[in-house]
Amino acid sequence: MKKNYSYIGISFVILVFGIIFIPKILNRINNKEIVDNDRHNLERKSINKDSKLITIGEVPAFQFINQNNDTISNRSFAGKVYVVEFFFTTCPSICPIMNQNMKEIQNAFLDEENFGIASITINPTYDTVEVLKEYAKTYEVVQPNWHFLTGNHNEIYTLTNEGFNLYVGEAPEVEGGFEHSGFFALIDQNGNIRSRIDANGNPIIYYDGLEKEGVEMLITDIKKLLNE
Repeated sequence: MKKNYSYIGISFVILVFGIIFIPKILNRINNKEIVDNDRHNLERKSINKDSKLITIGEVPAFQFINQNNDTISNRSFAGKVYVVEFFFTTCPSICPIMNQNMKEIQNAFLDEENFGIASITINPTYDTVEVLKEYAKTYEVVQPNWHFLTGNHNEIYTLTNEGFNLYVGEAPEVEGGFEHSGFFALIDQNGNIRSRIDANGNPIIYYDGLEKEGVEMLITDIKKLLNE
């Protein structure tokens, strides 16, 4: 009989706990508080701000046309530190954020002739030389080495998906019609992709072009390379 009372007591405690605390936990999950807090904690732990730069590999070769109708290739950046991104001018979501951040990077190195940017469109059918020229004005491009590039569709997609291993694809069901990442690639004076390692000793490979912290890290690492 005493055992039965014990079971009843335990059951009562569990019931009270469920009534009081479970709704609160569910509410936090629904509001993404737990997920967001955990994610931010992981992000803070995963970044090694004093990390030395490592070499990921050689930048894949490319050759396209810029907003001034000039031919620009990876060889055009020889001896320069530069950043590569993939975007399209009619992108309604991440591209405006990426290029606003890229403008910040440009402004940090306005007088640096050994720095450049290659912004490669993933919608070359629409993004002609004329379109890119107007788009460059939108972001007040004054760094002479910031090139908005267009070219052959298949070559661009091969470069993105296979050369840089950054996914890009046409997606009619998605707003804007394309899927792509918001990462920036850092290339050194010798044509090598460079990056830092995280706190666990793993390379981050690319920099987050959508987050302030990623942009600040990239600016810091560009300065490191320019001083090498």
